[in-house]
Amino acid sequence: KHVELLQEFHRKFYHPSNARLWFYGDDDPNERLRVISTYLDSFEASQSAKESEVGVQKLFTEPKRVVEKYAAGEAGDTGEKHLVYISWVLCDEPLDAETELALGILNLLMLGTPASPLEKALMDSGLGEALFHSGLDDDIPQPAFGIGMKGVAADKTVEVEELLLKTLNRLVDEGFTAEAVEASINTYEFSLRENNTGSYPRGLSLMLRSVAKWVYGGDPFEALRFAKPLEALKERIANEGVKGVFSPLIKKFILDNTHRVTVELQPDIEKGGKDEAAEAERLAKVKASMTKEDIAELVRATEELRVRQETPDPPEALRAVPCLSLKDIPKEPIYVPIAVGEINGATVLRHDIFTNGVLYTEVAFDISTLRADLLPLVPLFRQSLLEMGTKDMDFVELSQLIGRKTGGISVFGCVSSVHGKKEALSYLMIQSKAMANQIADLFNLMKVVLKDVQFNEQRFQQLVSQRKSDMESRVVDEHLIASIRMIGMLNVEGWLGEQWFGVSYLNYLRSLEKLVEEDWPAVCQSLEDIRSAVLGRKGVIVNLTADEKILTSAEPHVSNFLDAFPETSGDRTYTWNPVLHRVNEGLVIPTKVNYVGKAACLYDAGYEMDGCVFVITEYINETWLWDRVRVSGGASGCSCYFDEDSGVFLYLSGRDPNLLKTLDNYDGTVEFLKNLELDDEALTKAIFAAIKETDSYELPDAKGFSSMRHYIQGVTWEKRQQRREQILSTSVEDLRKFGSVLEYVRDSGVVVAVASADDIAAANEAKPGFLDVVKVL
Repeated sequence: KHVELLQEFHRKFYHPSNARLWFYGDDDPNERLRVISTYLDSFEASQSAKESEVGVQKLFTEPKRVVEKYAAGEAGDTGEKHLVYISWVLCDEPLDAETELALGILNLLMLGTPASPLEKALMDSGLGEALFHSGLDDDIPQPAFGIGMKGVAADKTVEVEELLLKTLNRLVDEGFTAEAVEASINTYEFSLRENNTGSYPRGLSLMLRSVAKWVYGGDPFEALRFAKPLEALKERIANEGVKGVFSPLIKKFILDNTHRVTVELQPDIEKGGKDEAAEAERLAKVKASMTKEDIAELVRATEELRVRQETPDPPEALRAVPCLSLKDIPKEPIYVPIAVGEINGATVLRHDIFTNGVLYTEVAFDISTLRADLLPLVPLFRQSLLEMGTKDMDFVELSQLIGRKTGGISVFGCVSSVHGKKEALSYLMIQSKAMANQIADLFNLMKVVLKDVQFNEQRFQQLVSQRKSDMESRVVDEHLIASIRMIGMLNVEGWLGEQWFGVSYLNYLRSLEKLVEEDWPAVCQSLEDIRSAVLGRKGVIVNLTADEKILTSAEPHVSNFLDAFPETSGDRTYTWNPVLHRVNEGLVIPTKVNYVGKAACLYDAGYEMDGCVFVITEYINETWLWDRVRVSGGASGCSCYFDEDSGVFLYLSGRDPNLLKTLDNYDGTVEFLKNLELDDEALTKAIFAAIKETDSYELPDAKGFSSMRHYIQGVTWEKRQQRREQILSTSVEDLRKFGSVLEYVRDSGVVVAVASADDIAAANEAKPGFLDVVKVL
């Protein structure tokens, strides 16, 4: 019966009559239509799924409030851990393109940056630690707007809502400055015209933008035609003024809108245990109601399912999936033009690539001179540079100036191991982009951000609280915490990552929060010490990506920018002593699922790098780990990964109901590979998967950045060619031999599990002393 229901569901909803077809590319449209016609003709007529369309929710006649509990850990004061979320459904009728565009820009005006008035008012109030999931959601038929705040005291939850409404009323009365509107419109327009989708293919991005309207009966191209609505909006602002355009939007869609819901979540340290007890009681009742025959049938069906899940698909089924051949793969890696030069003592890399009039730039400052005790402060140092003001401009003015004159400026840390070296490469990078006519402004603002920003106690205290709150959320929601912890025990790169992004960083933030209150001058001096130690011309790398004309025009501005910094900075001696004890750890958080990892450095075992390892990891991910940990084990995700630079081989699962069983499956990879029987088609698919990762989709800015990383790490085009040839020549025997290599991970790998106290205790009961318990939340 269940199979029949599933088949009927598939026939109804997965039929072409309920589909949308999208093409993007320069292929022949006639051939495209012929192919799709042949495909569609192969289907029989199907019952329409129209009756299942999503209906419109009528707007509430009055606001509503919901109060619920959430499971909280025992650590900390739960009285300060309330969450408040206020949201509106904006309409029950479709919006025109100009109004949607105006709402998008209004969203940027209110919440686009930490300097935006709505975000600034809430954060300056001290009512909570950080905002979350805030802003406009317009990818649904009825757009919604919401603001959430976490880390709110129990007696302050109502004040959050009151302050929000008060600030919105003030914005209606006072409006926004012309500079703020110019910055928001420039940011919005730059994003639309650049259409930078990162590593995501542009065709898919455009399809997803279109389908948000299309699936609800709208025009699929409306979301892509932004030029006319944008010009019309600019004309309205010029004629009606800023208040005349944006104040009515705030009143109509938010303040006068009764479809408002306020949700308050209250922390409850007993809720997790109560929920588990209730679930156990419910299951016990279900079992008590079953006969012996029912239980025997359930056991039989479960075993049958397990066998089906763990049985590989037969070769004839796999051959039914279309596949290219190896001759279709280009024999050479993607080439990115690079010219290496020098300006004012700094290395300058130029990438002559068409960028549609945009200059992309990175400036990398070596941080290996920094004292080890200052390293955990670097993430907050770089964030402060973009979220504080100068002597002549406050934070809001500087943020607006960046929005008006550039496509954005960011500052981040970059660290990487180098094959054959103990030390890691580590840089503080400032990254920016602007149109060709904005290059002078771009480099001037980069200089202002790095040299002139002044550290403010109140704002810095806010940043620490926000970052601590974000880190606590990451520990619960992201599997990367486990991988960062493991790699931190294996090499300098990982150790530094643990200082910047891991559990060690979370603990540092907790102590820093108190230190700022007790001795701000000392903290401020440490921030200045970072600036003086890092910002010098010696060892600097400037990376430029644009067409040749723009690159040439940028060089004088690069020279002026570099002149602002001293020839050298701090004493260039390697002073770090990375120590993170190598032990198996169980990181305790309040959770019902686990993140389970195991890792080791294969170079320590004498492994010599070969490109076939990338094929092997792809094959393991798509077969053994998929079948055992995801399908059979129930984890939402699982993969293995090999880092060529450091030699680290790592397994990691996400939202995993198991712990020791998953580790057993990791160890089982050894025998899986040793006894592997594999036909040519399956091997070819694994090679394709490896090449896909090697030739990952990159837009011009990403190509320039990747080329810079290759230069810094000494990865030549010849070395990339060698790796590619090794990938393409991978054999079944290579996979079998790698099973012996993974014995080192099995026998000597370090384990980190982010899990509940009960699951870690159960693991230690089964294997006494297996995990050192570290309470995180």
